[in-house]
Amino acid sequence: MTTKENVTTEENVTAKENWKPEPEEHDYPAAASYLSLVLPQAAVDALVAELRTAPTGHWKAKDLLRASGLPLLPMENPHVSSDLKKAERGEVLSPVLLVRGNMKTKTPLQIADGYHRICASFHIDENADIPCRIAENPGG
Repeated sequence: MTTKENVTTEENVTAKENWKPEPEEHDYPAAASYLSLVLPQAAVDALVAELRTAPTGHWKAKDLLRASGLPLLPMENPHVSSDLKKAERGEVLSPVLLVRGNMKTKTPLQIADGYHRICASFHIDENADIPCRIAENPGG
């Protein structure tokens, strides 16, 4: 149940998540694995290379979910729950890896890696600024 503070745990989690300055090395193969399901390998390789060098920007959890068109996963999801526990313990989370959407072609934002972290962040504070690296959509 959501409270007025946009916190959705029974204990009213109030911890703010902390973020690493750089994505973890294992995030890039995870992003490539997902992207390989929706793009040819050459495009995947180019996007992952771009994500490695992209500057880190910040977007709100609620905006990332809206732009992706993905649902908010429940706190009971094992991966979301794990990230919520990390945040509560003060552990730092890895920035999210994205591929920009395109309103013209109705292509949503692609969360290449970090969907569960976005959902966990939303449960803590939907207005939280999440560090992300974003690559340009190869389809324009």
